[in-house]
Formats: sequence, structure tokens, C-alpha cells
Amino acid sequence: MIDSLPGTAPEATVPWRSRHLFDVDQLTRDEIAGCLDLAAEMRSLRDRGERLDVLHGRALGLAFAEASTRTRVSFEMAAAALGAQVVELPIPASSVGKGESLADTLRTLERTGIETVVLRHPSAGAPYLAARSCGMRIVNAGDGTHAHPTQALLDALTMRDALGGLDGRAIAIVGDIGHSRVARSNIHLLTALGASVRLAGPPAWLRGFNRWPGVTVTTNLERALAGADAVMALRVQRERDAGSGVPSLAEYSRRWGLDDERMDLAGPDVPLLHPGPTNEGVELTAALAAGSRSLIGRQVQNGLAVRMAVLALLAR
Repeated sequence: MIDSLPGTAPEATVPWRSRHLFDVDQLTRDEIAGCLDLAAEMRSLRDRGERLDVLHGRALGLAFAEASTRTRVSFEMAAAALGAQVVELPIPASSVGKGESLADTLRTLERTGIETVVLRHPSAGAPYLAARSCGMRIVNAGDGTHAHPTQALLDALTMRDALGGLDGRAIAIVGDIGHSRVARSNIHLLTALGASVRLAGPPAWLRGFNRWPGVTVTTNLERALAGADAVMALRVQRERDAGSGVPSLAEYSRRWGLDDERMDLAGPDVPLLHPGPTNEGVELTAALAAGSRSLIGRQVQNGLAVRMAVLALLAR
């Protein structure tokens, strides 16, 4: 059993004493690299069957006000793998449905002894409000269209595994950029690690992104893919009224959907990522999602390791 953080030197983890993870833009390049290194080490230790009870005796709450599968399950498994007690709070079924505010709900959780809350919320900025409302550690599991920091970290770990590093790499992100918290967090993280980012999609979903440093914006899919070192597809977020940005999903798929032929514009072995859930037949084909260049399954696997690392670092 391991009851302390493996590998990472103490000085590398000090910046995490801020106690919250709102987005990756609060982290330096060294802090990001330290988190990814720790995640890779935890992944290896877990694969060997070693216990990592660094959160033994701690309590963690999962407060999800939006639907989730990958993020919620991997946070639950990450906390359990570290020895923490996990309490699920499905917000729609909580006293919030009776008119209680999110802040009051969090304060109630704090009084029960919960130390850390993983929060997903449809409103951008909700994690910041939560941190001001209580003394618990807050981990942002996605807030509106604003940020999804642990998704960006697991994406970076997956790309780093595949490419050997991200410095100087060109990463293409294709699809519904405007409504995507994943895209925003990935832009922050990838550029912090020295990569350049190409954003491609319909014009309505690209407004304002040309002002981001290290980012190239194009409405030409072929230009975005040519010579890219990795490609990430994003789904059309119809729950955020994204459908108004294109004539139809069929037209979007015709012009922007990824298949093997289009991926070959980047190169025959260029990896494909997708944060999920995938809408096969819209933003990518089923054959591409299940093909040899797809890292979608690896992203899910790395999500557990990254969330273990984040929870352990924040608990120090």
C-alpha cells in the first residue's frame, strides 16, 4: 500500500495548495507536466495492482447538475482507488429541486465532513461561486461552455503518450468549438505545453477565437488537417442550441464530418481523439471511431489516472 504521492517531488506539487481546480489556465507549464507525470506513474502502479490509499479516511462528494458518464464514473473510481469515501449528490434530486441554493447545498455537504466536491454545472462560473460559498476543495468537472480542466489534462496525457511530447506539435480541433468547454481548456493547456492549435468549423462556431495566442482559425477543413500531428473531433452540442449554427446535421456531416479519407490529409498514422460522447455518422464515422488511429478508448482509460492525480495533488 502506498500512503504518499509517488514520484513527484514536493516542490512540484506546491502550487496545487490553492486547493481548487477551476481550469488549466491557473496552472504553469511545470505544474501541468507534473500532474501528467504523476498520472502516468499512478496508471503504472494501478496496472501492477498496487494500492494508492493517499486519501484514506477522506470524504469526496460528486455533485453533477448535468448528465455525465465518463467524467462522473472516472471521478468516482479515482476517489475509490485512492481510498476515499465517495458520496454522490445528484443535484436535480437534491434539495436544490425544492428551492435550496447551490451554495446552501454545498455548505450542508461541508457540515457532514466532506472535504472535496467534484462539481459539474450548466452555468459558467459555478465552481468559482462554490469556492466562495464554502471551505471545501472544488474540482470543476465542467461548467457551461467555460471549462473542463480534467478533460484537457487527460487529452494531453493521451497525446503525449502517442506523440512523445507536445512541444512544437500542431493539433487540429474540428467541430462545435463555440459551445465547447473542452476546446477552451484544451487551447489553454496545449499552447501552455508548446503546441499550436488549429480550430476548424462553421463560421458561426469560431467567432472570437482568432484572438487567442497560439491559435489559427479556419473554415477550411483541408487546411486545418494538412500536416496536423493529432486531430480532435467535437460533437455538435444540440443541448446548447448549437444546431442553429449549421443548416442541418446532414449538411454539417457532409462538410465537416471526419472519415479515413479526410484524416489521411493529416497523415496515415495521425491519431484521432474525441472527448465523447460521440455522435457517429455526424462528426465522425463509426469506422474511424473504432479504427486503428482512434485514441478514444485510451482517453477514457487515461481519465481515471488523471483524476486520481488531480485529487491527490489537491489533497496535499
